[in-house]
Amino acid sequence: MNSMDIHQIFQHLHHRYPFLLIDRVLDYTVGESLVAIKNVTYNEPFFQGHFPHRPIMPGVLLIEAMAQATGILAFKTAGTAPEDNSLYYLVGVDNARFKRPVEPGDQLLIEVKLLRTTRGVWKYSATTKVDDKLVARTELMCAKREIVT
Repeated sequence: MNSMDIHQIFQHLHHRYPFLLIDRVLDYTVGESLVAIKNVTYNEPFFQGHFPHRPIMPGVLLIEAMAQATGILAFKTAGTAPEDNSLYYLVGVDNARFKRPVEPGDQLLIEVKLLRTTRGVWKYSATTKVDDKLVARTELMCAKREIVT
């Protein structure tokens, strides 16, 4: 089983608090798939405004968490780490569906599968579950690009 703790995740993602949305990688298979978790706590900064009377995690952050999982898989697959002169961008989201809200105390199980790579664009299927119940699913396209200054 290939797992990663938070220190290893830092080596594969540029994201940091409050925008790092992966806490642990449970397993991955290079070139195929990755399973990660995100522990959702009431202390998340977005809960103050979304929504004060019933806090739920915004859907766009569920997509971002899935995209971050694809980033780790892409770097593991390529055998590289992020560089200061490039970024791994989310370039497309298709067929996003949200099935139920995510609340404080939930643990997200994020599963991403590499579908194909074409001309530097990586396409994935992604799902997020809480307690084995589907929360969100989508297809994501991501690409590593040089930073132009």
